[in-house]
Amino acid sequence: MLRVEMLCTGDEVLHGQILDTNAAWLADYLFEQGIPMTSRMTVGDKPEELVAALTQRSHIADVLIVNGGLGPTSDDLSALAAATAAGEGLVEHPEWIARMEAFFTERGRVMAPSNRKQAQIPASAEVVDNPIGTACGFMLTLNRCLMFFTPGVPSEFKRMVDEQIVPRLCERFSVTSAPLCLRLTTFGRSESDLANQLDTLPLPEGVVLGYRSSMPIIELKLTGPASQRAAMESAWETVRSVAGENALFEGTQGLPAQLAQRLTEKGLTLAVGESFTAGLLHWQLNAAQVPLSGGALWSQTPFATLTVLAEVANRLADEHQSSLALVVSDRQDDRLSLALHTPQGTFAQAISFNVTRYSLQTHQEVVAMLAMNMLRRWLNGWSPYGGHGWISVVETLG
Repeated sequence: MLRVEMLCTGDEVLHGQILDTNAAWLADYLFEQGIPMTSRMTVGDKPEELVAALTQRSHIADVLIVNGGLGPTSDDLSALAAATAAGEGLVEHPEWIARMEAFFTERGRVMAPSNRKQAQIPASAEVVDNPIGTACGFMLTLNRCLMFFTPGVPSEFKRMVDEQIVPRLCERFSVTSAPLCLRLTTFGRSESDLANQLDTLPLPEGVVLGYRSSMPIIELKLTGPASQRAAMESAWETVRSVAGENALFEGTQGLPAQLAQRLTEKGLTLAVGESFTAGLLHWQLNAAQVPLSGGALWSQTPFATLTVLAEVANRLADEHQSSLALVVSDRQDDRLSLALHTPQGTFAQAISFNVTRYSLQTHQEVVAMLAMNMLRRWLNGWSPYGGHGWISVVETLG
């Protein structure tokens, strides 16, 4: 199997000062192309550490994608480190200088002398085009490894991987068809609870069942060769059955997007009122283009009983001439209430949870998901109330 690795560079990445979204994106993208990443590592901006990392990986990896360190400043050292590891000097490419000068002229600016550094690559390297930035990407072979050097700017990095790097890999190596990955996202069940029922599931050869926990959801993934599709789909029926009503959606659509599609198809609109979630619920729904008719944000809700909360949901729907309304109360001690107004009636529930477990942000994300799940369950013709693991439903109305 082709061994593809990634080397992320930069002190700010190494020390966690910025989130390395490029690595996550690349791993997922390469997987979808049938070129799964084998491993990745991160090094800082010290030249000797960069050279050591490049030399080490050149004896192990077939392909190494190096990200970052191609800028114009003194701490951008990837090109110099690559030349040092290869035992050669840097060569300036006049054609790239011309590209950069045109780039700045088009924007009414003058190129700084420091930018010339971005046109200097190892003598044996081949230019890899960066169509939207000034950093010159390049490719070179060191020992057994084909190395690609890319800028850290996500938009530039993604274009280069898609248009320049993956096509070169497909030309040079035998790339298998992309593996099949079936995904199902659940809410309200713990990872251990699901594993208890699924870990004994017999799987076809080469197929793996995985779990990804990201509060407040658990994602189930069945991954294997596309040739095993029929057997995988048979096993997937069992996964669906175990997840039951806790299955939010399949694939990568997301619950807000699913709600947007279903409400639009049914010609329904939604009004949102929230206190504890502080606008998070409205933001998630609006970002997915849910047909919202309006909403309200309260710093502190004046209601305590489910009857009063249900009345608030009814009034919110009337005020905005909306088919549906979702309302989230403020949290009082360990309790919080939610209400869902529908054309068939209004439903409300009071919940309690341990406020010392998880952060405030996590609690808000869980409650926003709980509110959307009430709507999902109602749309499915089920009771809006379902099991929620560590959240206790203490009272319901409707």
